[in-house]
Amino acid sequence: MMHTMKFTILTAMLAAAALHGQTDYTKVEVKTTKMSANFYTLEAQGPTGAVGGTMGVLAGPDGVLMVDANFAPMGDKVVAAVRKISPAPIRFLLNTHVHGDHTGGNEALAKTGAVVMARDELRFRLAHPAAAANGTPGTPAAGMALPLVTYRGQVTFHMDGEEVEAIPILAAHTDGDTLVYFPNNDIIMTGDFFRSLGYPNIDLANGGSLKGMLEGLGITIGMAGPKTKVIPGHGAIVDRAGLTAHRDMILAIRDKIAPMVAQGKTVEEVIAAKPTAEFDARIPTAETTSERFIRQVYTELKTPR
Repeated sequence: MMHTMKFTILTAMLAAAALHGQTDYTKVEVKTTKMSANFYTLEAQGPTGAVGGTMGVLAGPDGVLMVDANFAPMGDKVVAAVRKISPAPIRFLLNTHVHGDHTGGNEALAKTGAVVMARDELRFRLAHPAAAANGTPGTPAAGMALPLVTYRGQVTFHMDGEEVEAIPILAAHTDGDTLVYFPNNDIIMTGDFFRSLGYPNIDLANGGSLKGMLEGLGITIGMAGPKTKVIPGHGAIVDRAGLTAHRDMILAIRDKIAPMVAQGKTVEEVIAAKPTAEFDARIPTAETTSERFIRQVYTELKTPR
């Protein structure tokens, strides 16, 4: 079991480090997409595609509220992209979870005067990052990159004609996830507890869980209407039906893996049985994310949290 956990953590960390380390940020630009009269998405785009997570911008007479901040090297470009949308002050930045492609730009946004906000757990993990798989200590985030305001329950922002709801999602992708709901725009941002690109990523090292991810998806499905735009941390925007199909896929894969775990099969035997096979053709980047997801589900079913 410990070997499986270490493999999962090591694989995820090496993949993220390799991608981040190989990126030439001088060639990455910020793509702005207008979703409504006062809501926009920002995406970092490099020569080979998207870099980091999708960001959200609510802009109006009360100032700007942002969701997520991409990687640190993109900080100044993100600020510049927001300035093109609105010259109003960037008042708030919400982090949906701890990963660097969503929190790396915190310091750059904080220097503009934005109040960085997130779950208690997220701030703790930024300040006390886990050691790397090889034992190298993690590097704590700079003081200005740490959320200035943290919360445990729902927080509502009354600005720019919206009642923006920041809703904690417990122990899903990580233990510090937040769903952000823009009811008047009929938009939900999920961070990475829902991704339409690849199989789910349950970050066990940062407190994520299969149970929590399914609960988070259930909450999101319950909030979504027939025309709601669900903006994932990575991948294309979907509707309620797409979100439901994603949740049902997770359940189907879990239900294939569970009997094999009960029979005492090893994780390698479960991988060899290809429990994701019926979905692979429909999942972008399935070949690089299926084994990771199988290992994560196996680990949780083997040792339920």
